[in-house]
Amino acid sequence: MADVTPEGAKQDDLSNLSSKELHDRAMDLAKQRHDVGFLWDLLRAIPAAAAATGEVDRAEFDLFHGLSLLREFTHAGEGEVADALRPFYIEYLTGHAR
Repeated sequence: MADVTPEGAKQDDLSNLSSKELHDRAMDLAKQRHDVGFLWDLLRAIPAAAAATGEVDRAEFDLFHGLSLLREFTHAGEGEVADALRPFYIEYLTGHAR
Protein backbone atom coordinates (compact mmCIF):
# COMPACT_ATOMS: atom_id res chain seq x y z
CA MET A 1 0.00 0.00 0.00
CA ALA A 2 1.33 3.46 -0.86
CA ASP A 3 2.46 5.81 1.85
CA VAL A 4 -0.52 8.15 2.32
CA THR A 5 1.29 10.79 4.35
CA PRO A 6 4.76 11.52 3.02
CA GLU A 7 7.65 12.31 5.31
CA GLY A 8 7.44 15.92 6.45
CA ALA A 9 3.73 16.40 5.69
CA LYS A 10 2.85 19.87 6.89
CA GLN A 11 -0.45 21.26 8.06
CA ASP A 12 -0.27 23.91 5.30
CA ASP A 13 0.07 21.20 2.64
CA LEU A 14 -2.88 19.30 4.06
CA SER A 15 -4.99 22.46 4.34
CA ASN A 16 -4.97 22.70 0.55
CA LEU A 17 -6.71 19.32 0.19
CA SER A 18 -10.48 18.93 -0.05
CA SER A 19 -12.35 17.59 2.96
CA LYS A 20 -12.95 14.33 1.08
CA GLU A 21 -9.20 13.99 0.33
CA LEU A 22 -8.36 14.62 4.00
CA HIS A 23 -10.90 12.02 5.10
CA ASP A 24 -9.60 9.47 2.61
CA ARG A 25 -5.95 10.03 3.56
CA ALA A 26 -6.68 9.82 7.28
CA MET A 27 -8.72 6.65 6.78
CA ASP A 28 -5.99 5.08 4.60
CA LEU A 29 -3.35 5.91 7.20
CA ALA A 30 -5.49 4.51 10.03
CA LYS A 31 -6.01 1.31 8.02
CA GLN A 32 -2.27 0.98 7.36
CA ARG A 33 -1.51 1.51 11.05
CA HIS A 34 -4.44 -0.67 12.22
CA ASP A 35 -5.31 2.38 14.31
CA VAL A 36 -8.67 1.50 15.84
CA GLY A 37 -8.19 4.39 18.28
CA PHE A 38 -8.40 6.89 15.43
CA LEU A 39 -11.57 5.26 14.13
CA TRP A 40 -13.13 5.41 17.59
CA ASP A 41 -12.09 9.06 17.97
CA LEU A 42 -13.68 9.80 14.60
CA LEU A 43 -16.93 8.18 15.68
CA ARG A 44 -16.91 10.32 18.82
CA ALA A 45 -16.13 13.51 16.82
CA ILE A 46 -18.94 13.10 14.28
CA PRO A 47 -21.81 14.27 16.55
CA ALA A 48 -19.96 17.51 17.39
CA ALA A 49 -19.20 18.04 13.70
CA ALA A 50 -22.87 17.52 12.84
CA ALA A 51 -23.89 19.99 15.57
CA ALA A 52 -21.36 22.52 14.24
CA THR A 53 -23.14 22.39 10.87
CA GLY A 54 -26.51 23.06 12.50
CA GLU A 55 -27.69 19.46 12.36
CA VAL A 56 -28.57 19.33 16.05
CA ASP A 57 -31.07 16.50 15.63
CA ARG A 58 -28.42 14.43 13.88
CA ALA A 59 -25.93 15.21 16.65
CA GLU A 60 -28.32 13.96 19.33
CA PHE A 61 -28.29 10.33 18.21
CA ASP A 62 -27.55 7.79 20.90
CA LEU A 63 -23.89 6.74 20.98
CA PHE A 64 -24.92 3.27 22.12
CA HIS A 65 -26.66 2.45 18.84
CA GLY A 66 -23.91 0.86 16.78
CA LEU A 67 -25.82 1.00 13.51
CA SER A 68 -26.24 4.73 13.80
CA LEU A 69 -22.53 5.11 14.46
CA LEU A 70 -21.62 2.94 11.51
CA ARG A 71 -23.91 4.92 9.23
CA GLU A 72 -22.33 8.18 10.40
CA PHE A 73 -18.88 6.67 10.01
CA THR A 74 -19.46 5.69 6.40
CA HIS A 75 -20.46 9.27 5.49
CA ALA A 76 -17.87 11.18 7.54
CA GLY A 77 -15.97 12.14 4.38
CA GLU A 78 -18.92 13.83 2.71
CA GLY A 79 -20.51 17.26 2.77
CA GLU A 80 -20.56 19.76 5.60
CA VAL A 81 -19.72 17.15 8.25
CA ALA A 82 -16.50 16.36 6.39
CA ASP A 83 -15.74 20.08 6.29
CA ALA A 84 -16.33 20.35 10.05
CA LEU A 85 -14.00 17.36 10.61
CA ARG A 86 -11.10 18.92 8.61
CA PRO A 87 -9.12 19.92 11.75
CA PHE A 88 -9.53 16.38 13.11
CA TYR A 89 -8.13 14.84 9.91
CA ILE A 90 -5.29 17.37 9.63
CA GLU A 91 -4.27 16.82 13.27
CA TYR A 92 -4.18 13.05 12.78
CA LEU A 93 -2.24 13.22 9.51
CA THR A 94 0.35 15.69 10.82
CA GLY A 95 0.70 13.82 14.10
CA HIS A 96 1.42 10.55 12.33
CA ALA A 97 3.50 11.73 9.37
CA ARG A 98 6.09 9.26 8.25
